[in-house]
Amino acid sequence: MIQFSTILTHPGGAHKDEFLACSVLLSLHPVPVVRREPTPADLADPAVCVVDVGHEHAPERNNFDHHQLPKDHPPTCSLSLVLQHLGLYADARRFCPWLESAEWFDCRGAVTTARWLGVADDVLPKLNSPIDVTLLRRFALATRLTPGDPLWEMMRMVGEDLVSYVRTLRARLGFIGQHARLWPLSPVGKVLFVPRTEPLPDEPSLGLDEYIEEQNLVGEIVGLIYPDRRSTGYGLGRFRDHPALDFTRIAAEPDVHFAHARGFVAKTSAHETERLLTLVTRALVKTT
Repeated sequence: MIQFSTILTHPGGAHKDEFLACSVLLSLHPVPVVRREPTPADLADPAVCVVDVGHEHAPERNNFDHHQLPKDHPPTCSLSLVLQHLGLYADARRFCPWLESAEWFDCRGAVTTARWLGVADDVLPKLNSPIDVTLLRRFALATRLTPGDPLWEMMRMVGEDLVSYVRTLRARLGFIGQHARLWPLSPVGKVLFVPRTEPLPDEPSLGLDEYIEEQNLVGEIVGLIYPDRRSTGYGLGRFRDHPALDFTRIAAEPDVHFAHARGFVAKTSAHETERLLTLVTRALVKTT
């Protein structure tokens, strides 16, 4: 792999796609990020990675622009092209639900994206946060970012976390498949139980939703039992807020030290499988 000398993207207003594309690239190539229009020499030099500008998608020369694609092309942004080049795109689309909507937003705009999502036009702005606004605004104001600059370091962390998540989740799903068990919870469905292992994963609940989807268990699973990373016990949770379970029903149990007031999660010091199943059973909402 060619080591970059520079990551170059366009000046002016900043958008999430080139911010994230540059962040992913920084996790692999910790070089300066420069925001200006590329020259023909830049586009010809594989050591200058040109992102979201230049009207050229030429991964063999590390040029990743999408603006020259026809208007009826499937939504594809600069982040899509970078992830494709790194061999991460298929898993990123599979494991990062936000990616497809980011592609639509960048290529089709807010109104069309909202309608594609089936929501009112004013919903998407309500999902913005000061984190989005500040990071993109500061990126837009910069002309050159180098190692040690707070924003450069933050971008590299974002890229490292994204790449690590996509690359390791496949192994995590294999781990869950090796250890997880399905417990029947009559009459509503099943509970997915993941036992404690040594060493314990940093995020014991990571990948459970993706595993259930991949195994076509969405219609069967109503609850989750997984190791609590902050104790020797377990977390108990509803799967996708399934109404069959209300963990406030077990809040008074002596080995339950937390039950959320909305009933979707609880924490217990219990670790025997029989006791865990008893607790989940007692959390069942009675049906008529």
